Order: sequence, then C-alpha cells, then structure tokens
Amino acid sequence: MYTIRIADTNDIPVLQQLRDEIWRPTYKDLLTPEQIDYMLEMMYSTEALTSQMVEKQHRFILLYDKQRPIGFASYSTTAEAGIYKLQKIYLHSDYQGKGVGKLLLEDIIERVRIENGTTLELDVKRDNKARFFYEKQGFVITQEKDTDIGNGYWMRDYVMRRPL
Repeated sequence: MYTIRIADTNDIPVLQQLRDEIWRPTYKDLLTPEQIDYMLEMMYSTEALTSQMVEKQHRFILLYDKQRPIGFASYSTTAEAGIYKLQKIYLHSDYQGKGVGKLLLEDIIERVRIENGTTLELDVKRDNKARFFYEKQGFVITQEKDTDIGNGYWMRDYVMRRPL
C-alpha cells in the first residue's frame, strides 16, 4: 500500500537517505563521479534542502510503500502565472516500470491543479531515459536549455511542458 505525504524540514534526513539510495545510481552513467558529488552537495545538503523548502517555497512530498520511503518529488511556482515547475521526482529503481512513478506524478499534478496551475514544466537531461517516461505522461519538449551550474559543469536539458 502506497502513501504520499507532504514533507518539511524535519524530513530532510529521509530525503537525504533517498538521495543516497536513488540519485547516484540514477546518474552514474550520465555524469562523472566528481559532478555527482558536486551536485549532491549543491542540491541535497541540509542547507540546500532547507533553503529550497523555506526560502524558495518548494513543496516536497514523500512516497512510502508501507513504512519504507521509496521516492520523493518537489514542485514550485514560476514567474509565469499558472506555470508550475516539477523540480524533482525520484523513485527507487525496483519500483520503476510498475506505475508507481505515474502515481507520484499524478499526485503532484493534482496538487498543482488545486493551486490553479495550468501547466507543469520540468527540465530533464537530454540523454536521460526518464524523458521517455515524461513523454508517455503527456509532456512535450518545448526547448533545449544549457545551464552553467558552477565548478565548470553544465546541465544540458530539455524543457518539457504538460498542460493540465
């Protein structure tokens, strides 16, 4: 039985546990170990997660299979009215391909609709196979984006959108 709940700063250790279990395996073939270490610190340190939750107002949710945390996601508003950004969505690999990721995404979509959002946007690394999951869920590529994330690293992404 899956449950989804809102996360807050008290859940940062759970998010970091999931980061360790999911993030490195997800990107091991897409990024160098040095870039992974850099990005994990940049995005998932206690300070970074606290800033995302408190200052940037990113909303985080946690997905559980019974008592076991198996995934998480976050989303936020953007400068464009009605457009929300899916900041993160991660699921344990042993749950992928079973409809569980779709369940997590649909929860975010429902939350965005309740907040009167009209479009959900995300960035996905161009060579990340997750792009095909997003396309199956109705997202379309709207542009390519190259972002300097510091330390000589670049994220070469597709921007994808889905009308709600």
